[in-house]
Amino acid sequence: MAYKNVQEKSVEKKVAADWFGKFDCTETVGRIDFGVKTKGSEDDYVYWAEAKQKPTDIYQMLAQLILTIKADADNHIPPKFIGCFDCEKIAFIEYHYVLPVYTLNDFDWTQTPSSVNDKTIETVRNTIDGNRIFTFYFDSDRTELKNFIKENFKLDENTNLFSTLIDKNNFIFVYQKWQKMVMPYISADWDLLKKKYSIYDRDFFLAELNIDDNSTTDLHDDRIVNRDFYITFDAKSEKPYQLKRTDNFGMEFIIPFGFKKDGLHRYTDFWKRYRRPPQNEYWNYIVERVDLLVPQDVRERKGAFFTPQIWVEKSQQYLAKVLGENWQDEYYIWDCCAGTGNMEVGLTNKYNVWASTIDQQDVDVMKERIRNGANLLDNHVFQFDFLNDDFSKCPQGLQDIINDPEKRKKLVVYINPPYAEGTTATTVTGTGSNKAGVATSHKTYEKYKSIIGKATNEVYAQFFIRIYKELPSAMLAEFSTLKILQSISFKDFRKAYLAKLEKAFVVPSKTFDNVKGGFPIGFLIWDTQKKESFSEIFADAFDAKGNYIGQRKFQVDDENSLPINNWVKLFSETKEKAKGLLDTRGNDFANQRYIYFTHQSFVITAHSMGVYISENNLVPISIYLAVRQIIPATWLNNRDQFLFPNDGWKTDREFQTNCLIYALFHGQNKISATQGVNHWIPFKESEVKAKERFDSHFMSDFLAGKIKTEKPMDLFSDSVEPLRATSLQMTPESQAVMDAGRELWRYYHEQPDANPNAGLYDIKEYFQGRNSKGDMNPKSDDKQYTELLDNLKTAMQALAAQIRPKVYKYGFLK
Repeated sequence: MAYKNVQEKSVEKKVAADWFGKFDCTETVGRIDFGVKTKGSEDDYVYWAEAKQKPTDIYQMLAQLILTIKADADNHIPPKFIGCFDCEKIAFIEYHYVLPVYTLNDFDWTQTPSSVNDKTIETVRNTIDGNRIFTFYFDSDRTELKNFIKENFKLDENTNLFSTLIDKNNFIFVYQKWQKMVMPYISADWDLLKKKYSIYDRDFFLAELNIDDNSTTDLHDDRIVNRDFYITFDAKSEKPYQLKRTDNFGMEFIIPFGFKKDGLHRYTDFWKRYRRPPQNEYWNYIVERVDLLVPQDVRERKGAFFTPQIWVEKSQQYLAKVLGENWQDEYYIWDCCAGTGNMEVGLTNKYNVWASTIDQQDVDVMKERIRNGANLLDNHVFQFDFLNDDFSKCPQGLQDIINDPEKRKKLVVYINPPYAEGTTATTVTGTGSNKAGVATSHKTYEKYKSIIGKATNEVYAQFFIRIYKELPSAMLAEFSTLKILQSISFKDFRKAYLAKLEKAFVVPSKTFDNVKGGFPIGFLIWDTQKKESFSEIFADAFDAKGNYIGQRKFQVDDENSLPINNWVKLFSETKEKAKGLLDTRGNDFANQRYIYFTHQSFVITAHSMGVYISENNLVPISIYLAVRQIIPATWLNNRDQFLFPNDGWKTDREFQTNCLIYALFHGQNKISATQGVNHWIPFKESEVKAKERFDSHFMSDFLAGKIKTEKPMDLFSDSVEPLRATSLQMTPESQAVMDAGRELWRYYHEQPDANPNAGLYDIKEYFQGRNSKGDMNPKSDDKQYTELLDNLKTAMQALAAQIRPKVYKYGFLK
C-alpha cells in the first residue's frame, strides 16, 4: 500500500503533494477532511473528500462525507467532484450523482458522520450508481489516476478554473447555486415582478444562461420571447437585465435592472464555473422542464413531479375503457395537483376540465400555455392547496359540481399526487429533498390521522382519503406506487377506504424523471360509489417503451400473515457454534441482493438481521437463501413480500436437499478462505485432487451423514425429526449440480498456486479477477473455466426449476 504506515493527517498531506500539486489543499470547509481548490481563490473548490488512514469501504466514507456536507457545508457551493481516499485507494464521483440521497424518505440526518451506522452506509450504496464512481489504487493505477486528474481537473488559461457543462442532470443544481450567489445581488423587486408581470427569478437565470457569443441573450427561442413579458441580458450594459414587451404595433416596452454592490463580481465569479450556452439538446430539455426551476422549499412543499406523456396518453385510454369513449364530454375532470399541466395534454373538452396546483408560479406557467394554445380555460386554472384549503375557494362552476350529489358522480379526480413522508419530501419521480413537517403540517393530516393510521405519513394517502371522504361518489384516477395495496402501513387506510378498483396498469418507475430503483408505478381507476374492500388486483403491465408485456397480479399484505424473517429468526444460533453467517434484510424482492452467506467471523450489525449457521440450522437457513434467490427480482415483483411458510416443507426431504445444494453453489454464497477457516467445501480432498489437506471437513462430513444435529427449538413436532445428512434425498438435478461443481473444483486444483481451502467464491475470483474498482469481473479469459462454470449454471437452472413451484406451494410467496 502506498501510504500504509502513514497517519491520517499525513496521508492527506501525501495525497495533496503527490496528486494535487497544482492546486491549493491547505484549506477546507467545516469538518470536511480534505479540500482541493484553485490557487489564489477564495472558495473555488474542485474536490471534497473524506480521508482515512486504514483501508475503508468507499461507501462508508462517502456516507460520512455526505453527512458532513449536510451539516457543515450546506451554504457552500459544492465542487464538481466529491470522493474519498485511504492509504491504498482514492475515489471520485461528480456531486450531482449523489443528489438522489437527499430525496430519500428514510435517511437519518440526525447521526454524526463519525458514528454513521450500517443502514446508512447501505442506503448510500443502494442509492448512488456505482458506475459513476471512479476508483484508483495508488500502487497499481498511478498512470490512470494521473490521467484522470489531468483530464477532469483542467485549468482554464484565463480564469485558472475548470468549467462545467450544464446538462439535464445538473441544471436544477446550477440554478439553486445561482439563487444563492447571484440572485441576491440583482437590484429587482421580485414581488412586484411576480404580481404585475408574471416574471420570476428563473427568467433572469435563463436569460443569463442562454447568452450568445456577444454576451447577450439569444432571442431565437420562441418559447422564451413569445410571452407578454420576458427578460433579456446584455453583459456589456450598465444595467444588463431588461424586462421587455413588444406590442402588436412593434413598439418595445423596456424596464432595465442592474446589480447591487458587488453584484457584477458575483455574477462573473459564478459563471466562470460553467460553459454557456448549453448544447441545444440540453437547452431544449431545460426549457421544456422550466417547471422544475422553482425554489427548493417550494419543490419540497408541492412535491414537484412530471408524468411522462406516454403514460398520460395511456391513462386517458384506460379512462375511456372504464367510462366510455365519450367520457370527456360526459364527465367533469379535476386535476387538483396539476403542476404545470402536463396531465391535461390530450384532454379535448376544456369546458369540463379544471386544473389547480399549490403554487401560483405553476398557475402562471399554465396560463402562459393557454395564451400559446393549450386547450384549457383561463378561469378553470387556479391556485389551490388541496390538503389545506376549503372547497369554497374553487371556481364557482367546480363548486356547483362538488356540492351537487348527482353531478359529483360524474366528477373524475385525475391526478399524479405528491409522494412525501413525515420528515422528508419527495415525489414518485424522485424530486424534492428532506424537509421536516411536509406530510404532517396539513389540515387533512390532523383530520384523518386517527382513521388511516401510519398511512397519513404519505402525502398521497392524504389526497386519497380527503377525496374519498369529502368528494363522495367521485371517480379517482391516480398515479402512485403500490403501497396502498402492498404495504402493512396501509392496513388502516384499506379499512377506511372502500372503493372498487375498476382498472389498472403498471409501468417501470425508471420511466419517470430521476427515479432510483426499479419498482412498479401504477395508474389505478377507483369508483368510490361502490364500497368494497380489496385483496388483490390484476393490472396490465407495460415496459418502458409502452409495449404490453402481460397481466400481473398484486396482492394485499394480509395483516395475519407473518413475514419470512419472522420464520428464519426461529433458527437463531450462537456465534460459538457458527460455521457461517446468513446476512438478511427486508422481506421483499427489493432486498434480494443483500441476502447472502458470509464468513462466521463477520458480526451481525444493526442494519441486518443476520443468523449464524451451524449444523443445527444449516438446512432451514439454506432453504431461506434458496427461496429468496430462486426467482429473479424485477421491477414488477420488487415490492412482493416473502412470507412465513406453512408446514409442508418440514416433511419434504427432496425440497430440503435441493435447497441445501442450491444454496451451496449459489453466487450469494460468498464465504471465502481469505476470511478464515472455510467450512463450506462440499467435497473431500481426493474427489477434487487437492494438493493439501483441507482445514475443515464440516460440509463434506455433513453431506456424508457424519455430523449429528440437535433438534432446534422444538420447532418440529415429535413425529418429525430435523433433517440429518442420513436423510438427504438427492434428486437427479441436485446430483448434477454436485457433479458439475466437482469438475470445477478439480480444474481449480490443477492450478499451480491453488489454495487448498478455496471456496466457490475464491475460485471465481481466481479465474475472473477484479477491476480497478475492486469489483469481480463478470467473465474470465480461461475457456475451460468458462465452460465448466457454464455447466454448473446450467445444472443450477435445472435444479431451480424443481424448487420454484414449491416456493408457492409452501407459502413462501403468494
